[in-house]
Amino acid sequence: MLKGAMRKGAGAAGRFLLDFLLPPVCLGCDQGVDAPGLLCAACWPQVAFIGAPHCACCGLPFELPVPAETRCGACIAHPPAFARARSAVRYGGPIRDLLLRFKHADRLDLAPALARLMAQAGRDCLDGADYLVPVPLHWRRRLFRRYNQSAELARCLARAGGPPVLADVLARRRATPAQGRLGRIGRLRNVAGAFAVKPARRGPVAGAHLVLVDDVMTTGATVDACCRALLAAGAARVDVLTLARVIHDGGGA
Repeated sequence: MLKGAMRKGAGAAGRFLLDFLLPPVCLGCDQGVDAPGLLCAACWPQVAFIGAPHCACCGLPFELPVPAETRCGACIAHPPAFARARSAVRYGGPIRDLLLRFKHADRLDLAPALARLMAQAGRDCLDGADYLVPVPLHWRRRLFRRYNQSAELARCLARAGGPPVLADVLARRRATPAQGRLGRIGRLRNVAGAFAVKPARRGPVAGAHLVLVDDVMTTGATVDACCRALLAAGAARVDVLTLARVIHDGGGA
């Protein structure tokens, strides 16, 4: 007990010294905050969290209260491969800036805070899941970026109490063009057949409840293609958990 107390005291002293030398600042701006990994009082209200009521399948928020098992029109018309998808926040505001820095400016220090938001939003997906599976990057994009942002989020989710990460399961068989300017149909065509489970990794996939992890869900085309590959390899169930969801005014997935 004495040793534990000493280690705890040493850790607190170290954090105090670090905060003295490098005072914690808001994730979204340079305003001072009480502890690392927080948003300030000005940035916090700009984050649009996604909560109930929402589509029971894809998590799309509804404007009016609905029964818990209600599905949106898109999921009824075109049922996705995943069992359910959850996102923590709407894409925009400080979250958009944080994600751009995380993905393109080597700000890997942001991953733990972003993963905490995901863990809160995805409790129903994470409970009882066997593994986390990150959406893969094509090797050329990975070489250019040096890391896979989805894998970094998955690792932080696992450290925060989530299921273990099943790494290098999915392969991106071909490099797909950027999807920023594509609509839903264009995105579906763009990623059709782009993913497959590596033959050597089929063992742990078979019969497993998996949670696919990505940073942003737009139309759902990428995560749906990944889920279809995992289910084809024998997964019993695949849920999807992302940090952000692109939601256009007026609804629609």
